[in-house]
Amino acid sequence: MRRRRSSSISTRAALVFQGGIGVVGLIAIWLFDIPVQWQGLGGLEVLLYGGLGAVATYLALLLITQIPGLFPDNLDRQMQGLYNFARSFPWPVLVALSVLAGVGEELLFRGAAQGWLVQHTGPWTAVIAASVLFGLVHYVSFTYFLVATGLGLVLGTGYQLSGSLGLVMLWHALYDMLALYCLLRFPHWFGVKVPGRR
Repeated sequence: MRRRRSSSISTRAALVFQGGIGVVGLIAIWLFDIPVQWQGLGGLEVLLYGGLGAVATYLALLLITQIPGLFPDNLDRQMQGLYNFARSFPWPVLVALSVLAGVGEELLFRGAAQGWLVQHTGPWTAVIAASVLFGLVHYVSFTYFLVATGLGLVLGTGYQLSGSLGLVMLWHALYDMLALYCLLRFPHWFGVKVPGRR
């Protein structure tokens, strides 16, 4: 049985932080009276499109980041750090973190930020601005910023076209779960060096 390394972040702190993002989003939505779109799709459509969207988005971003010379720097160091972070938690915690990220970050970036911006600019300006903000918050390198902004554009467009915050919450959560699974199961795809493996 593989021994887990301890993380510098406790399970409780990681869950509280990720959950706190959603609380901030809810407070912003309430304070600024931002209308949130929920009813654009039915439950089965949310499940179907959320699942398909997560897989398609993950595969597209994975393939794009593998194109040599496309980005100014590679993601090896960021992926190594993410791998070390993820492997320090059991799967139930990683699933909970993915769900909290999907719900919380979509409440904040699509529900609050994009929703507020739609009221003060055009819808596509709002999608772009909220996506860049999403990328900036995830900035650990310029390439990672570009990838996160790209994901934000996909999710923001999905929200704008579907009128369903639930869709992008599920899409984001499933995307994170898939990304963590692939990173932990196939670390060599990402240039991650695993002790004891060649």
